[in-house]
Amino acid sequence: MNYRYRLLYFLALLLLLSCSGLEPKPQSEPLMAETTIRDQDQEADPQELAYRYFVSASLAELDGRYEEARRFLLMAIGQDPDSAYLCAKMAGVLRVLKEDQDALKYALKSVALEPGNIENRALLAEIYSQMKDDEAAIEEYRKILELEPNQKRIRLVLTTLLIRKGQYKEALEELDRLLQDDPNLVIAWYYRGRVYLEMGEYAEAEKAYLEALKLNEGMEPALFDLGALYQVKKNYAEAAATYERLLSFYPANVTVRERLILMYYKLGENKKAESQMEEIKRQTSPGDPGRQALGLIYLRHGKLDESIAELDLIVKAWPNDDKSRYYLASAYEEKGEQEKALDHFQKIKSGSEYYTNARIHIAFILESQGRSDEAIGILEKAIQIEKDKVELYLMLSSIYENRKEYEKAIEVLEQGQKVDEKNVELMFRIGVVLDKKGDKEKSIEQMRRILEIQPEHADALNYIGYTYAEQGIRLEEAMDLIQRALKAKPDSGYIIDSLGWVYYQKGLYEEALKYLLEAAKLVPNDPTIIEHLGDVYFKKRMYEKSLEEYEKALTLNHPQSDKVKEKIQQLKKLLHQNQPESKRSSKALRP
Repeated sequence: MNYRYRLLYFLALLLLLSCSGLEPKPQSEPLMAETTIRDQDQEADPQELAYRYFVSASLAELDGRYEEARRFLLMAIGQDPDSAYLCAKMAGVLRVLKEDQDALKYALKSVALEPGNIENRALLAEIYSQMKDDEAAIEEYRKILELEPNQKRIRLVLTTLLIRKGQYKEALEELDRLLQDDPNLVIAWYYRGRVYLEMGEYAEAEKAYLEALKLNEGMEPALFDLGALYQVKKNYAEAAATYERLLSFYPANVTVRERLILMYYKLGENKKAESQMEEIKRQTSPGDPGRQALGLIYLRHGKLDESIAELDLIVKAWPNDDKSRYYLASAYEEKGEQEKALDHFQKIKSGSEYYTNARIHIAFILESQGRSDEAIGILEKAIQIEKDKVELYLMLSSIYENRKEYEKAIEVLEQGQKVDEKNVELMFRIGVVLDKKGDKEKSIEQMRRILEIQPEHADALNYIGYTYAEQGIRLEEAMDLIQRALKAKPDSGYIIDSLGWVYYQKGLYEEALKYLLEAAKLVPNDPTIIEHLGDVYFKKRMYEKSLEEYEKALTLNHPQSDKVKEKIQQLKKLLHQNQPESKRSSKALRP
């Protein structure tokens, strides 16, 4: 039976009656009550009865009465169990009711009954996607495209899933197919830009975004992403120009204005930044949520009192604005007013998107106050509520790590792996803790597992390379690993320090000094990097410079202070023994 066309006829008839003035009287009960159908139609043909139940279900659904729609559909399917259309309708209703497993059962049956029905397969794919089974959804979308290759919408949805799964090559293949069929499909150019942006291929991303903007010059997401791309490339002038263009189309977009202000500050154009801040003030009133952007800008630039003033007014006017409260608490924390920070972080309750980070901040503050037991309790309770938040496991393990309770730290990290077994951050921390336990071999094994998942994971590459450098072994491999890490993070002082340390271990002290000085500029207060500088100065017989660096490392709370103190004592003894030479060296060093 063709339920769809009969329903359209029925609805058209109802519309005709209402237009002719024969409108039915308002009723509190459904048009066809369940009891009426049962009483009057016990002898009716099953398919005819199924249709009547189906009409009642459709009317209930149109009126938003989904539980009632489900009951009528269940009766309809009881009369006509092999109707793919009825099964699909039931799947759709159950999906709205968020009963995903039952929805899946009916969707699968509808597809089994009519394998060539595109709409039913699309519904099945959507249910898989809602259940976060992206692989099954992708498979269904591919089957639809085998049946009807020209389904643009389906190919676009498939592309978004492939992007979400990180399957960028496959996503680009689908986009190429779309653009081959329709070169003016602006959304395909936009998605192409997104894919290349995710891949870090910025030149190709820029080309794609510019093509999208040729077709639609005011496309908001394309302009926004293009501005973000220029920011990543540190091309702040182009980023500012793009955000200016975006604001010309959407002057009320506070987020874009906030980004533009940041770009002006980066370019040293403070007056322009302040002018944009005044524009935000002009468009909003104190306490208005739109002033949140001002509070965040002040916070980023260390203007804590101004940030607190703006955000506090918003929180007083809008107590449930968790974002403003979270950043107000962060401003108090940065200012050193920990009790006020704790008070605001604690007011952010479970269910808020800021709950997890708020709990982490609370734990951090409590630990800094020597209240690590309380911090542990806070995090354990948060994990019970937000079991899938890996950040909570990482923070809890770090507290145990700081307490040198390494077995406990590893236990917590392994609990986190039950949530996400291939999470590289969890794996990395396990490797670090194993190293602190003194098990370097297992630590290296852990880091190599990370590289199986992410071959260019900079921190894992650096960790293995630095470990080899520290041991003075496999120095060529260490050099290769660290240089690969440096490609991924070219501005990392820690990785540059590792490179300098490999040169040191190879006896190439000039090269070592060059990289260690660069590392110290990037991370000026790291005691290990400062110690390394002392070591290389020592090898170059620049003893007074060496002593200066060792003493500085000690003031920075070097984790192995006894080792540094021993170096200082030995160096002072050497300087005392060679006092005349020391004086000459000292004079030679003066400008």
